[in-house]
Amino acid sequence: MKALKEWATVVKALENGNQTVLLRKGGILETDSGFNVESKKFLLFPTYEHQQHDSLKSQFYGYLSDVRENRLGKEVNKITSYAEVVTESNLSDLQKIESLSPFHIWSDSYIKERMNWMPEKPMKAMFLKVYKIQQSEIPLLIEYQGCKSWIDINVNAEGGRSVLSDKELDEKLKQFREIVN
Repeated sequence: MKALKEWATVVKALENGNQTVLLRKGGILETDSGFNVESKKFLLFPTYEHQQHDSLKSQFYGYLSDVRENRLGKEVNKITSYAEVVTESNLSDLQKIESLSPFHIWSDSYIKERMNWMPEKPMKAMFLKVYKIQQSEIPLLIEYQGCKSWIDINVNAEGGRSVLSDKELDEKLKQFREIVN
């Protein structure tokens, strides 16, 4: 199944319902194409590189400490959730992107930094429905490394429970659509 590599702090926020939107431009290995949604349903693959307090809103600093303390090790990773893309939008308007602040845990300065990287490329905003699943531990293979967004892993995402209720998700989705349209 496809998996999207994302900061472990963001995966934790998605799993706790504190984040419903991912903003992506792609990894260093995707500079030509920018970020593309390769699958509408994907596992969330926690990564530990590049995460810093100044990239997060201060109320989520505890997530960073927590994921650092509970990391399995450098040879194994754990998959505990998957996501479905409910809707997506390409955004170049900084004001619209800044208006999405309630939907994620990133600091304003980090969002501006991401916008300034490959400024000719739009930011992909994906509104997600996230599901918690039974934990799977997987070995960290060499092909998972590098600054790329998507990897294939052998984990089945059957079942799971939605992190947010349908009502909560619908309310947030309505707000999201009002901003991006």
